[in-house]
Parts: sequence; structure tokens; C-alpha cells
Amino acid sequence: MCAMFEFQPASEAFAEILRTRRTVNEFLDSPVSPEIVLQAIELARWAPNHKLTEPWKFHVLGPETVGKLIELNWSLMAAEKGEAAATQKMNRWSRIPGWMVVTCRKAADSIRNEENYAAVCCAIQNLMLFLWSRKIGTKWATSGFLQAPQVAEILGFEPEMERIVGMIWYGYPARHLESRRCPVSEITLFHS
Repeated sequence: MCAMFEFQPASEAFAEILRTRRTVNEFLDSPVSPEIVLQAIELARWAPNHKLTEPWKFHVLGPETVGKLIELNWSLMAAEKGEAAATQKMNRWSRIPGWMVVTCRKAADSIRNEENYAAVCCAIQNLMLFLWSRKIGTKWATSGFLQAPQVAEILGFEPEMERIVGMIWYGYPARHLESRRCPVSEITLFHS
């Protein structure tokens, strides 16, 4: 506990969510309620966003769209790394219970593009933290596969107008995850 602050029970519970959220790679075969996903999106949209641009779009993917993405990834990967590697990834991807792709509206100038991208990253963090508070794990993927023009076509957006910030896989974790961080003293600099 930091000497400057005394956490209250609610803020300590929130701090615990922040400390324990981890990337999940293995999920149970249990679907997540669509109501929980919508609650997560509702909270995600409260992320800070300069000039209230709200540059995000949340594409919640159903089985047909997921199937198209898995098929596309298989064909691209088979051409690059062979059918065995593509099939292995296809089998792994087929076990992921929840899929979402988050896009960011592009802006005319580079500063606004950075601000919009940062806002969408904050929104994704909000989404993942809320899901973790409901014992739902996530993985934020930024694979090069997402830049394939066919992905935008499958999802129905114009790459000139939007870009993908991440593919979010979600579901109930198959195992407990732990991690550590370096001490605050190693990453904090006080300037006069």
C-alpha cells in the first residue's frame, strides 16, 4: 500500500482487478453471455478521448464471421508456413469461445490519429478490466493477419476510414494465471 493513499475497500477491489488481469490463451468451452459483452462495451466507451471523437467500433463476431476469419488465416498461413502449421493454428483458434475486433476511425492529421488510437487502446483496457471483474479472461491480439485486406472486407469496413487496433478473444480462463512486475522504484523518476 502506498504511503500517500489509504485505499478504501472498493478501491482496493479495483486495484486487485488491475493487478490480477492477465492475457489468457486457454479458455473453457463456455460461452459468455451477450449481456455481459454489451456491458463491457458500454463501459469501454467511457475511455478518455480527445475532443470526444469516440473513434471506436466494436465488432462482436458470430460463428459465421469467425469461420471466415479462421478459413482466411488458414489459407494465408498455409501459403507462408505450410498446411501443418496452419492446421495447428486453426485448431487453436476454433476453441476460442468469444471474438471481437475493435477498430479506430482514421483522422485527417497525424496528431488526431495518435489521439484516436490511444483512446481506442484505453477503451480496450476498460473492456478487458470489466470482463476480468466478471472472471472472464481476454487476449488482445495484433497479428499481422489483421492487416490483410480480406479482413476488412469480411468485417465490412473501409480500410481507408478505419484501422484495426486489436482482435479481442474472450472467455472463461482454463487455468489460473500469475505474473510479476518490477518494483515501482525502478520505473519512477521524480524531477524537480
